[in-house]
Formats: sequence, structure tokens, C-alpha cells
Amino acid sequence: MNVRRKRLLATIVIGLLLPTAAHADRWEDLQRAAKSAYRQGDYNGAVINMRAALEETERFGPEDPRLTVTLNNLAGLYWDRGNYGAAEPLYERSLAIREKALGPNHPDVAQSLNSLAVLYWAQGNYGAAEPLFKRSLAIWEKALGPDHPDVALSLNNLAELYRAQGKYGAAEPLYMRSLTIREKALDPDHPDVAQSLENYAALMRKTGHDDEAVKLERRAATIRKKRH
Repeated sequence: MNVRRKRLLATIVIGLLLPTAAHADRWEDLQRAAKSAYRQGDYNGAVINMRAALEETERFGPEDPRLTVTLNNLAGLYWDRGNYGAAEPLYERSLAIREKALGPNHPDVAQSLNSLAVLYWAQGNYGAAEPLFKRSLAIWEKALGPDHPDVALSLNNLAELYRAQGKYGAAEPLYMRSLTIREKALDPDHPDVAQSLENYAALMRKTGHDDEAVKLERRAATIRKKRH
């Protein structure tokens, strides 16, 4: 995964929900197999199993939550390898299902919005990404509270979008707020804290504040070392 894709996080979920029959059991097995293959570096095996899992979920009905889980996971695999054309319709379908089944302000809808926005960002389609990031942020803030880690994720991603466009003044307060939330809500040595520090440092370098950037980078590096 290249640096651009590392700096944003698309939320991808492996979930197991209410198995009731042989097809549900097979779906669970395929999900596990796909996850195991991915962890072992077998990308093709992961895709094959996730496609098979999608075939199983099509049997459960058009609004079954297992369908959106599988759509998101398969899209995430494609996105990870830069196959945005294959990922986009899967994310869009997942979003449409969740909006219909859960309503427009559900946190799972925010997750789908965020994932689709990250995909647009990766393609340089900033105009399409911005309103989705803003909408996901508003949903998470209302549903989870202003200091939830998912809010920090959304703030970070919107800040990254602004930095990519050279809108440094708009990006800085979002980076700062994301970092503050993560420092408060997570372990101080959590990788997400390091990510916020690194992203904020990149902004400081863009704006000529190299001394501040060095401090942030050193702190992030210390966290990374502790985690290895």
C-alpha cells in the first residue's frame, strides 16, 4: 500500500451475524478463510473466498446486514490493490442498502460514506469525496458524541482531503482536533495517535513549520518503536 493510501483509513469490517442455516454457516467459513488468506499475504485467495461469500449472502435477501458486510470487505480488498473501478460499485451498493434499511443517520451509514469518500479521494475526485466525509462526520458526531474515535477518523480524513488540495488553513484545526480526541480516547501509544502525529507533521512541513514537524515526527516514531 502506498503512502497516500496509508494516511487515510477506510473502515472495513469482518462481521458474523445471526447464522441460521447451512448457507449462513458457509458464509461464516468463507469470511474466515478470506480473512486468514489476506493475513498470510494470499490476496487472490482472499478475493476468491470473499466472492464466494458474496454469492452466499445474495441468498439472504437484499437488505440482510451480512450482505453489506461482504460488499464492504470485497470492496476493501479491491481498494487495497488500487482496483478502484471494481471497488466503487460495491461500496455504492452497500451504502444504498444501509440507507434504506437503517435510515440516513445510522453510524453504519457513516462508515459506508467514509469508505466511499476515501475511494474517491484516492482517485483524485476531491469534489465527490468532500460532501461524503462531511456527512459521515456529522452522523458520527451526533450518534456517538464529539469525542469518539470514529469522529477522530472522520476529522483526519477530511483534513487529509484539504491538505491534498492545498487548503492548509482548513486542514489544521481538523488535524488538531483528531489528535486531541485520539490522545484522550485511546492509549497514548496507540497507532492511531502516531498516525495523527505523522499527518499533522506533514502539514507543518507544507506550511514551513519544520521545527514543529520534527517534534511531531519524533513522537510518532517513538510510538511506532514501542509497537514493534
